[in-house]
Amino acid sequence: MSFFLISAARAILEMLGLCLLGQGMLYILAGQSRANNRIYQLFDLLTKAPRRVVATLLPRSSSERVIGIVSFVVLLLLWLGLAFVRKFV
Repeated sequence: MSFFLISAARAILEMLGLCLLGQGMLYILAGQSRANNRIYQLFDLLTKAPRRVVATLLPRSSSERVIGIVSFVVLLLLWLGLAFVRKFV
């Protein structure tokens, strides 16, 4: 049971991380027209919760770019931590 829960949490973190990565790529490729891009809007909707959590932990003067990068790093570290835990459960 715990192996399944760890694997499910890892899958969710992986999906969120890949959405943040895709959102970052569209940020670079689409430029200012990214707000009209449906895929960017979907990624924005999916990653809103982790970015909001990180934004509350960072100073208010942090830009959206910094919040996105820190969110990705936090998700990556959590994903790696769950991989380590899964190996020993």
